Amino acid sequence: MNIGILGLGLIGGSLGLDLRSQGHHVLGVSRRESTCQRAIALGCVDEASVNMSLLAKAEVVFICTPLGLIIPTFEQLISHLPSNAVVTDVGSVKTPIVQAIAPLWDNFVGGHPMAGTADSGIEAAIPNLFAKNPYVLTPLATTSPTAITVVEKIVHDLGATLYHCSPEEHDKAVSLISHLPVMVSASLITACMNETDANVLQLAQKFASSGFRDTSRVGGGNPELGVMMARYNRQALLNSLQRYRHQLDELINLIEQEDWVTLEQQLQSTHNARPEFVD
Repeated sequence: MNIGILGLGLIGGSLGLDLRSQGHHVLGVSRRESTCQRAIALGCVDEASVNMSLLAKAEVVFICTPLGLIIPTFEQLISHLPSNAVVTDVGSVKTPIVQAIAPLWDNFVGGHPMAGTADSGIEAAIPNLFAKNPYVLTPLATTSPTAITVVEKIVHDLGATLYHCSPEEHDKAVSLISHLPVMVSASLITACMNETDANVLQLAQKFASSGFRDTSRVGGGNPELGVMMARYNRQALLNSLQRYRHQLDELINLIEQEDWVTLEQQLQSTHNARPEFVD
């Protein structure tokens, strides 16, 4: 199958590595000629170009651009596609994307692979990035059943765990477990950097180990991605942040009141709940 990838960064490059290993012919498009050449050299794509016309022979196209570029990119892509081409995206927010593209293309299936690393760019591409990770599809009642089946097959072949839900449900859930952690993690780093005692700050930087590494990772990631999460999933993220702020106020109150019994009960509750989210 000829599969196009529009946007050759971590996700697009990793997707290309896996698809080529399964025997697909992968066509890559990037804004930079240097990225195109590097993608070919790394084995992420078979052909690459800065011109979208390369995708005229694609049967399936994955739009892997930054979130804010997905809709305008599709609007440019549409004139190059055969009418039966299946299009999907990998954006971490689904409602605005599906609302904009689905009316224009019956064969569009909203998608979001829940996978990534702290690195970005084509050099960060790795094989098996999606294996055993959630991959969410958000088709509508009007979405072509054939297109859904095609994307489902590719997702299964990637070794990912497939889920279906509405775009709105996706965005609310992801605001809690993906977008909120980015903002919380960034706030943790900022709180540490705002320490006014230079000696204490220096010691904190020296003492930081696995706990700080784990909780600060997503807050130290790609700033553009964080802004896009907030901009395109604004209301759901605000709701999650307000819920989180309420929990912080509750903790502050317990500590101020020296209510260690209730604090322990809350920490026991979170200890018990965590395995329901992560293994």
